[in-house]
Amino acid sequence: MNARVLHAVTGRLSLRPPQAESLIKLVRALDAAPELLGHERDVSAILSTLKAEFSTLEDFEREFPSLCFALATGVGKTRLMGAFIAYLHLAHGINNFFVLAPNLTIYNKLITDFTRNTPKYVFKGIAEFAQQPPLIITGDNYDQTGAAVDEQSMGFAHDVRINIFNISKINSEVRGGKEPRIKRMKEVLGDSYFNHLANLTDLVLLMDESHRYRASAGVRSINELKPLFGLEVTATPFVESSRGPVPFKNVVMDYPLARAMEDGFVKEPAVVTQRNFDAKAHTPEEIEKTKLEDGVRLHETTKVELLTYARENGVKPVKPFMLVIARDTTHAGQLLALLESEAFYEGRYQGKVIQVDSSRTGAEEEEMITRLLAVESVDEPTEIVIHVNMLKEGWDVTNLYTIVPLRAANARTLIEQSIGRGLRLPYGKRTGVASVDRLNIVAHDKFQEIIDEANRGDSPIRLKQVILDAPSADDKKVSVQVESGAAARLGLTEAPVVITGVSATDSGAEVPAPKPVFTTEAEKQAARVVMDVIGKYEVKRDLVPTSSALLKPEVQKEILAEVAERLKPLQGELLADVDESVPALDLSAVVAKTTEIVVQQTIDIPRIAVVPTGEITTGFHAFKLDVSQLHLQPGQREIVGQMLRTNEQFTLAAEVGLKEQRPEDYIVHALVDFDDIDYFTHAELLYDLAGQMVQHLRGYLSEDEAISVLDRDRRLIAREIHAQMMAHFWEEATEYEVQVSRGFTELKPCNYTATAGQTAHHFRETVTETSRIKQMLFGGFARCLYPLQKFDSDTERRFAIILERDATKWLKPAKGQFQIYYKLGTEQPEYIPDFVAETDATIFMVETKARADINTQEVQAKAAAAMRWCKHASDHAANVGAKPWKYLLVPHDEINESKRLADYLRFEVKA
Repeated sequence: MNARVLHAVTGRLSLRPPQAESLIKLVRALDAAPELLGHERDVSAILSTLKAEFSTLEDFEREFPSLCFALATGVGKTRLMGAFIAYLHLAHGINNFFVLAPNLTIYNKLITDFTRNTPKYVFKGIAEFAQQPPLIITGDNYDQTGAAVDEQSMGFAHDVRINIFNISKINSEVRGGKEPRIKRMKEVLGDSYFNHLANLTDLVLLMDESHRYRASAGVRSINELKPLFGLEVTATPFVESSRGPVPFKNVVMDYPLARAMEDGFVKEPAVVTQRNFDAKAHTPEEIEKTKLEDGVRLHETTKVELLTYARENGVKPVKPFMLVIARDTTHAGQLLALLESEAFYEGRYQGKVIQVDSSRTGAEEEEMITRLLAVESVDEPTEIVIHVNMLKEGWDVTNLYTIVPLRAANARTLIEQSIGRGLRLPYGKRTGVASVDRLNIVAHDKFQEIIDEANRGDSPIRLKQVILDAPSADDKKVSVQVESGAAARLGLTEAPVVITGVSATDSGAEVPAPKPVFTTEAEKQAARVVMDVIGKYEVKRDLVPTSSALLKPEVQKEILAEVAERLKPLQGELLADVDESVPALDLSAVVAKTTEIVVQQTIDIPRIAVVPTGEITTGFHAFKLDVSQLHLQPGQREIVGQMLRTNEQFTLAAEVGLKEQRPEDYIVHALVDFDDIDYFTHAELLYDLAGQMVQHLRGYLSEDEAISVLDRDRRLIAREIHAQMMAHFWEEATEYEVQVSRGFTELKPCNYTATAGQTAHHFRETVTETSRIKQMLFGGFARCLYPLQKFDSDTERRFAIILERDATKWLKPAKGQFQIYYKLGTEQPEYIPDFVAETDATIFMVETKARADINTQEVQAKAAAAMRWCKHASDHAANVGAKPWKYLLVPHDEINESKRLADYLRFEVKA
């Protein structure tokens, strides 16, 4: 039963592995010490039991059992609290919870996150709470009539009651010498609310960021609530003292920042300085201004990288912001004035900076808080937040990318306080794009100190290093969208400026762009409509099986008629301000010329889908079970009973549950509960895997102990075996049907990040700094179907030189052009080939790879998927009289300008 609830809560709340591991540890604690669920118990005996279960547990450090779960910032502590509450209610019927927040910010955040229909609602997916959401009782509404003690015990109102209180408010009341308001008598209840809670038989205490108030007077009064047990969550499981940090003694789960970074759940923090920066040569004011300027440079670059990533992947755009940490409120005010002044980047940030500190009151404070809470919104203008010590735990933003600390602090404090705020990832996972996955800390004057601190053995993290070159006029980044060459040839887009290589004697010569075909606005307007109409013919495969079929007279006639029809409403505009000396618009000539250029500037890339037909069979390949992590131990199973009349207790040690005929049956009967396992089809494999597991258990346990483990942990074992089976799953159809929905497809635009105002380099120009090649744009092509291209390596640039000479046309495809997917474990990522090149007889799909990588699993999986696609494309081409496709996988050290494209045919990947 409990295993099923555990599985359900983990799945429904989509818990991350560290959250799921924490929940499992709570379940283990309750299984090992069921007395935790009742008030009649010996706390020291429970401690001894749990110390045997958890090696890191030394002491509860309270009068009641209390366990600490230390999870790094950004991993999701609030969701974990939600999982604890859901599990305890569903598995053990616990209905009353008391959640302690350390301050007002977290208090308000917890109330929001536990309230239904809010963006980060923690119980999303728990069906039982959809019908009957928990009642949220807060420090502000607990004394309202009936809010808290809705005595409808049958559960018609709210089964679960979650009390959320702010410990700092209770502390201030205790310090003021008064009894806390929560303890004072209330007429509504006939008692104080505190006593009402203390009398509950199933109260569980949850403490958020408990390191902040562990020893406070308010907590000592909370201890009198006598909860069943406490669950603490924090990112820093120690309290500061004059002798340094004192670690908690009740930690049962420790998931530090280093592991969260390793596992990719948070951003990678990086410390940033300027190359050859000498702090001693500058005044403090100059250092401050330099750090702010460099912070903004990073911020602007990140803004563009995020925009490009969102465009390329079709995801919501993210607006980054920069956090400036000021010394005090006066300093914060001075920074605000500087950042919004004309002297700072020509006043670009006017109205885009907010100051967050205690100097604001009334309406100003309201506006500050409103803007701060909305800082994640793309529509909210704030790009820089200045703060003095106000933003600590609980300010959950995902779009903080640059931190500029201007307050004097030691390196360790700087690291821990600064990065804690910016680690959350906007897309919930790493993207693989360095700048989208990185948090920048600008620390020119502290750079070496921070690096040394981060590299100490006891440091919680390892920081990356980013060194900026001194600012130059050309380092502003922009997102560039490159349309296909047809648009530039027709005169619909500006042709890019390309500079040839710079030598010692000249400053580089501009490469002249081809003269555009159309020059008048009327022609350009008509040409745009023609291109739009041509796009609709992609799906008319019977009429237009290839792009060259667009030139057939009957197709030209259809296109002309539709273009004329579409231009009718625009005729007034086209005829307005017509220069009498310009000849009248010849629409048929525009249609003919536009179509001719589109065909010239197209490689026929068909849209192919492979669909299974007939009967689909599935199964699992036999495999050797990995049992290296499975060392289960036998445990006692006791039933406790109590006589109703005499109150005598009795215990019954159960031998086993339902006795199975064979040891393997325990596992097999649990495995067949999975929806994708059919006993009759898979029986042989199931008994083979169960036999391997039984054999493993017998290797370190006696027969009786092995049976005990099989009986008690059958579900756990089955879950592990099932997970391993999924890696060996296969699916076959009696046959597959290849569906070609389009004979050719319009070239998608390419999205690049580039330096603003940067002219493209000529592709023949030798690149001396090959490490910078990914940041450069190249042009000057005669046969490439895009006017500009980016290369991932100099190998690619050199191969482009060969294609310019030997291919009739070529391109580097944009994301989504092919829609080829390859199998990598359980994932199916998209494959984007390096090049597509057309010759007189063949179309080549080409991948250039480092020789050492050619035989890796991923490269081979891509090659297999691409080779199958080329076979289907060639079959289609044979039917419509088009050119066949071939896939080449070329090692990097074979690419040499002296070779011809035909020399690479020996690298063709064949079935």
